[in-house]
Amino acid sequence: MNFRDLRVFVVNFVGPFERMRILFITPQMPYPPRQGTQIRNFHLLRAAAAAHRVDLLSFARPGETLSEAGPLRELCGEIHLVPAPLRTRQERLRMLLASPDPDMAHRLRSEGLAATLRSMLARGSYDTVQVAGIEMTRYIPVVRKTAPGARVIFDDHNAEYLLQGRAAAVDAHHPPSWPKALYSLIQWRKLRAYEARVCRGADAVLAVSEDDAAALRALGRTAPVFVVPNGVDIEYYHPNPSAIREPATLLFTGTMDFRPNVDAVRWFVAEVLPLLTRKRPDVRLDVVGRSPAPAVRRLAAPAVAVTGAVEDVRPYFARASLFVVPMRMGGGVRLKILETLAMGLAVVSTSMGAEGAGLTRGKELLIADTAEQFAAAVLRLLDDPALRSQLARAGRETACQRFDWGHITPRLLDVYGGILQQVEAASG
Repeated sequence: MNFRDLRVFVVNFVGPFERMRILFITPQMPYPPRQGTQIRNFHLLRAAAAAHRVDLLSFARPGETLSEAGPLRELCGEIHLVPAPLRTRQERLRMLLASPDPDMAHRLRSEGLAATLRSMLARGSYDTVQVAGIEMTRYIPVVRKTAPGARVIFDDHNAEYLLQGRAAAVDAHHPPSWPKALYSLIQWRKLRAYEARVCRGADAVLAVSEDDAAALRALGRTAPVFVVPNGVDIEYYHPNPSAIREPATLLFTGTMDFRPNVDAVRWFVAEVLPLLTRKRPDVRLDVVGRSPAPAVRRLAAPAVAVTGAVEDVRPYFARASLFVVPMRMGGGVRLKILETLAMGLAVVSTSMGAEGAGLTRGKELLIADTAEQFAAAVLRLLDDPALRSQLARAGRETACQRFDWGHITPRLLDVYGGILQQVEAASG
């Protein structure tokens, strides 16, 4: 569905609307949508722009300019990019030791972005400011001070305190990772207080799953929490009928310096892969994704390919026999699972890897939580093409029925509708 089709959908099926002026504040330009944060921000911004006037304020990577904004230039009235801040190790260490707030609250501190935000707010008459991700919440006080009448929506892409708590629990069982466990424990405590404060101070909070929404409500009194799930572009991610699958190739995708992804592939290669190759010496794993951490690059071996960034991940889906999600830490809903379902590829996942998506064990995927269980599930699917096909068909059907962005984004428009009623009530 292109942008004009989306506007027609909004008018015909959502109903007539009164346009608000909305400012999106994002940690990076939401185009091209190559990783989770960008994908979510792009599709939510696109839906908002179909019904309202949208402006964008974002950080830019080194050398990135508006010439790379693609469809954002049609979707947005104004786009302002500010160079992403760089922190030295000494600055980060000082904040870790001295600040009561978590590291994520300082990660994108920029007076340049704050100044640009003040300027936009002073002349923009915004009804709503949507803040994407906890790293950007440090700018909410700027919104409150400069534009006190604007409603603030906090889009919490993960229940971050939960993610750090789980990371601490996993690393605590591995003595070489105790420094990481201590870091995560400290960050969990700081995030729990900070995330609670942010959720109390917003006018509305968006969560990506019912599980995350429950975790945020458990922090105590919060603004209303609305579930606007992650989705997938089912027109882009679709089964390739001419695909020639390699009989024992497994696939894992993701941003490969993201700590939960690093832990997942390291655990899989160390604990699961030896159990697989003992019975199927031809098994190999493709690890596909940008910015592989050194610990991931060191996994490269005859049975493990570490590709780094690729222009198009779909050919890797097309040749793989099945997808593995050996996640032991994290939160939210993994876009990698939604993309895999849409591509019509069978999945083996841990319970945590499939969390939040509401998938049924044995229908859309297999669930396994120990190394032995995971290896057994993979071997079962490699040896049973009919079961692989059954899971793949059910997964594609679920992706089309529940996770197509076209089914999800009307929930965001409903949130805007409630805010518009508040604005009208306050002004009338």
